[in-house]
This record gives sequence, C-alpha cells and structure tokens, in this order.
Amino acid sequence: MTSISAGPAGQLRIAPSILSADFGFLADAVRAVDAETDWLHLDVMDGHFVPNVTIGPPVVHSLRRYSERVFDCHLMMAEPGRYLESFAAAGATSCTVHVEVGDTAALVRQARQVGLRVGLAANPDTPYEAVAPFLGSIDLLLLMTVFPGFAGQSFLPEVMAKVATARDEIDRRHLSVDLEVDGGIDETTAPIATRAGANVLVAGSAIFARDDARDAAHRLREAALEGLS
Repeated sequence: MTSISAGPAGQLRIAPSILSADFGFLADAVRAVDAETDWLHLDVMDGHFVPNVTIGPPVVHSLRRYSERVFDCHLMMAEPGRYLESFAAAGATSCTVHVEVGDTAALVRQARQVGLRVGLAANPDTPYEAVAPFLGSIDLLLLMTVFPGFAGQSFLPEVMAKVATARDEIDRRHLSVDLEVDGGIDETTAPIATRAGANVLVAGSAIFARDDARDAAHRLREAALEGLS
C-alpha cells in the first residue's frame, strides 16, 4: 500500500493514460513521460462493465517500481469492491469507481478502509445529480468525455456543462475534490476542459501516439494552461 501524496486539490495535473501506450514496453513508456507527469492514469477494464479487458493489480504492482507518481486507477468494473484491497496492496494511490455500478456509499467506505484516495466516475449520459450526493465524501470526480471502453474516441463537448456545474458546486462548498476529465483530450480540447473547470486531464493517444511522448505531454500542459488564463 502506497502513501504517495496527491498534492492539494485543484492544481492542474496531467495524467497520461497507459491504455494508449505500447503494452510490450509499459515501463519505458512510464519513464519517458515522467518529467511531464503529475499522475499516471491506469485504465482497468473487466469485459463486463465495458466490452474490453485491460490490466489488473499485477501490472500496477510491476509498474510501481518505475514511478513514484500518483497511480490514478480508473476501475471500469462491474464489481470493483472485490478488488479494492488488491489494488491498494499493489501500489494504487487512488481508485475511481463508477456511479452506474451502484452501492456507491459502501464502495467509498471500503476504499477509505484500505487506505485509498476515492474517486467517483460518471459516463457522459449520466446526469450530474447521480454524483452530487457524494461530492463531500470523495477526493476525485471523474466526468467522462467519451463513453468508456476504448481508447482514441472523440471528445464530447456537451459534457462541459456538467463539468462547469461540478466546478461551481466544489468551489461553492470549498471542497477538496479534484475534477477530472477523460476521453478525447488533446491540445485542442484541453483548454476547453480547463476553462469549464477541470483540473486533472487524462490523455492517452494525444501523448503516447506521438513520436515524442514527453514533448506531447508538455504541449498538452501548455494548452491546458491557456484555458486557465
């Protein structure tokens, strides 16, 4: 179990998603972007909640030796509660579960009990009202800007209204909650997301599909900052 600090909520963070990296060279990919990485985003898919299968705790454990960054694990799983303890033991810093799975309050408590930071995710068509009751008990709200399950999808701009609503509520209540977006984030959409209120940007293809992943992450950060100016 890791005790790595995620830092103060609200700061701009770039979180490269290894879903778009070459799985044969994940350690190299992680090290290549380290200088421009605040958090590392690890997409976990179970073939049930989404129609794809990716990684699990053994990969998290293997990568932990190559990075001291926050491991931001997005659990696209039908039964995340069965695995929270395993992810914590493997070196995850934070685990995000989907509100669509249900039993949200119990999952939040369980994640806390095993020492994880707690995230809650919502799909693009899930209303803000589904996550609003839990804002005071989580560390991270992830509003998906694509439908989860596959990398390389196009950004859905209509989600920005939900991002803006969440940002207003977080700020109004002075909550220590990071607001994350994931899906179709690149140099064009990053400033749109930060302008709406997101402070954690997950990007896969926009970083790892480039010849120079570190430079791509740097340029993504610069673009995101434009939305804050």
